[in-house]
Amino acid sequence: MANRKRDNSFVTPEHGDNFVSDPQDNRFFKVILSSIADGVFTVSKDRRITSFNPAAERITGVPASMALGKKCYEVFHSNICENNCLLERTLETGEEAIDVAVQILNNSGRRIPISISTAVLRDDDGQVLGAVETFRDLSAIEVLRKDLERNYSFEDIISKSPTMMKLFGILPDVAESESTVLIQGASGSGKELFARAVHNLSPRKNKPYVVINCGTLPTTLFESELFGYVKGAFTDAKKDKPGKISLAEGGTVFFDEIGDLPLPTQVKLLRLLQQHEYEPVGGLGSVRANIRVVAATNRDLKRMVSKGRFREDLYFRLAVIRFEIPPLKERREDIPYLVDHFIRRFNARKGKNLIGVSPKAMEVLMRYNYPGNVRELENAIEYGYAVCRGRIIEFEHLPQELQSVTSQPIPEPVELHDLHPVQRHVSEEIAIREALKRRKGNRTQASRDLGIDRTTLWRKMRLYGIQIPKND
Repeated sequence: MANRKRDNSFVTPEHGDNFVSDPQDNRFFKVILSSIADGVFTVSKDRRITSFNPAAERITGVPASMALGKKCYEVFHSNICENNCLLERTLETGEEAIDVAVQILNNSGRRIPISISTAVLRDDDGQVLGAVETFRDLSAIEVLRKDLERNYSFEDIISKSPTMMKLFGILPDVAESESTVLIQGASGSGKELFARAVHNLSPRKNKPYVVINCGTLPTTLFESELFGYVKGAFTDAKKDKPGKISLAEGGTVFFDEIGDLPLPTQVKLLRLLQQHEYEPVGGLGSVRANIRVVAATNRDLKRMVSKGRFREDLYFRLAVIRFEIPPLKERREDIPYLVDHFIRRFNARKGKNLIGVSPKAMEVLMRYNYPGNVRELENAIEYGYAVCRGRIIEFEHLPQELQSVTSQPIPEPVELHDLHPVQRHVSEEIAIREALKRRKGNRTQASRDLGIDRTTLWRKMRLYGIQIPKND
């Protein structure tokens, strides 16, 4: 290979096997790539590294002098090098990769999360010269995510609401007890997550967790489904069948939508709670039940008691410990956290790599009242995820019922510092890119639009790897 010039800022091949024929262009090429925060390296058609910028040295821990001339997989040790090399695929097909999340091992053997983008490099005649790969170190964002998950999540429950944080504080002690728990809240508010958390944090966590949906359980089948039956109890009882209580022995039974239980079946459940025993249908004796009971409802059981539609004695048996889960509209500060949580979940399940929602979309998400609560928010993000072809869920990707709220006032102010820090990071980058695009690259006008000074804008452009416009 030809001799290569080296300076303190960037190492790149000289004319002959490089990708920039004009010496002045080559000088600009080095300055630009030396100034950006993202790692960048180029390869020839046989995947030998032909340039390696300072950020690539910093992230990988490999000096450019050692990287040049080597095969990319000899320097860049990622978890996709052997079976699914993006750079190789780009060279073979011309297909670009954009922000694909992978992990690499740096020169010290430390695992580093990064995002990779690749593109083919061609000469003026369209002939392939090689390819370029850019990559961004996501370590700081991953640390931030873990801190956020530690501070604002409990089991699978995501929240920074003061009310929810109080519940988080007492949940371990409640779980340790054997007391019956009643969880009340609107549909979709996350009652089932709390029920699961009570079980997972309890001494019974390694025993069965059985869910019984009272709203779908026919009255005529209540006893047989719950308590089981013995052979010959009725015409079709050809053999003994254990009920759900038997299947939950030693564990937890979660009675979901318990407010839907008819009065006749409430009596039978009351005996189970009072005496901790039951009789299988057709059985000749009682069976002792070693279970913990957690119940949930979206109904006001106290009001139902006053109207004679729910037994008072059963209510007090259930409500030994009572949790009230606030609706999402009363804890809007959780929305950015939940949005980020859902996007990461969909990324993991469906293989796309979205990074967030646009500021306008977030504003709409913060305005909406969510009659369906957290479940409706999740559905809205899943809809946007499905129809979005880029990496950002925009306003037009939201369901129609959310788009219709743009004229309504925001119930609580949406300040950037109130957002989930990862979402704030994404939204800030998007806002800067949009301002620069709107002002055709004029940083003075863009900084005025953003309400920050020109120096701060320059620093943030460097932070996010936003290309500095040539004409300003």
